[in-house]
Amino acid sequence: MTNNQCIILDENIELSLKREDLIHPYISGNKYRKLKYNIAFAKANNYKTLLTFGGAYSNHIAATAAAGKEYNFKTIGIIRGEELGAHLEKTLSENETLAYANSCGMEFKFISREAYRAKNDMSFLNTIREEYKDVYILPEGGTNDLAIKGCEEILTTSDLTYDYVCCAVGTGGTLSGIINASKSSQKVLGFPALKGDFLTTEIAQKTNATHWELIQEYHFGGYAKVTKELVDFINGFKKEQEILLDPIYTGKMMYGIFDLISKGYFPQNSRILAIHTGGLQGISGVNKTLRKKGLQTLDI
Repeated sequence: MTNNQCIILDENIELSLKREDLIHPYISGNKYRKLKYNIAFAKANNYKTLLTFGGAYSNHIAATAAAGKEYNFKTIGIIRGEELGAHLEKTLSENETLAYANSCGMEFKFISREAYRAKNDMSFLNTIREEYKDVYILPEGGTNDLAIKGCEEILTTSDLTYDYVCCAVGTGGTLSGIINASKSSQKVLGFPALKGDFLTTEIAQKTNATHWELIQEYHFGGYAKVTKELVDFINGFKKEQEILLDPIYTGKMMYGIFDLISKGYFPQNSRILAIHTGGLQGISGVNKTLRKKGLQTLDI
C-alpha cells in the first residue's frame, strides 16, 4: 500500500500526493499496476516471453525488463530508432534506460521510426508473432484491459473522500482505471503529456463514466518537451518537499495543479489527491538532452 503525503494544507486547499513511485525500486508507479494482471495472465497461460514496444528512454521498457527478471520471463523490446542498434555497445554506454533493460536480460529489436508507427497494425503484429513465435505481447505504454484493471487499484477506500483526483496522462490507461475506481461525486482531472485532443476519444472508449476532464494547458510543448520553467519548478519542489518528480509526466501535472490553485480553479476547502506515477528512471535521459543544449538540469 502506498502513502498519501500532504503537500499543501491551509484553510482553503488541501493537496496530497499518493506516492505510487515508492511501490518498487524498478517496477515503479503505474507501470507496476499495469503489469500486475498481465504478468498473472501470462503465467497462468504458460507464456515464457514478454514482448513490448517503446522508445529509447521508455519507462515501460525498463519496467517490463525488470518484471521479466523478477518473475522469470524472457523479455523482448521492440525499440523505436534503428540507428540505436547500429553500434549497440555505444548506445548502451550512453543510455541508462536501455543499459538497465539489457542488464535485466532484455533482447532488443531496433526498427525504423516509420516501421514503428505500424506497431498496432495486425499485419505488423502477425509478423512479430511469426518471428518470435509464442510471445505475450504488451502494447506500447502497457495499456490494455488488464492494465486498466490494475490501475483501478491505485485508489483505496480512504481516497474516495477527496473532491478531486489528478493524474498525468500518456496513453490514458492509468487515468481510465482511476476514473473507474473513483466515485461519481469526485472530479478526476487528467494532465496530458502530449499535445492534441485525441486522448479524449481514447479515454472515452475505456470508461463509461463522465466525471472526468482533461486539462490540456500543461504539456510544455508536447511529449518529452521540457522547459527551464518546468525544470525550475521540479527542482524547487524537490528542495521544499524532498520529493523527486519526473519531467515527462508527474512534474507537468504538479506544475499544473499549483498553477490552477493560484488561479482559483479549485473551490475553497477542496481536498485534492494527485498521483505520483513514478517514471523517475527517465530523468537521466532528459538531463542528457538538457546538457547538450547547455541548459540547467534536474536535481537527482
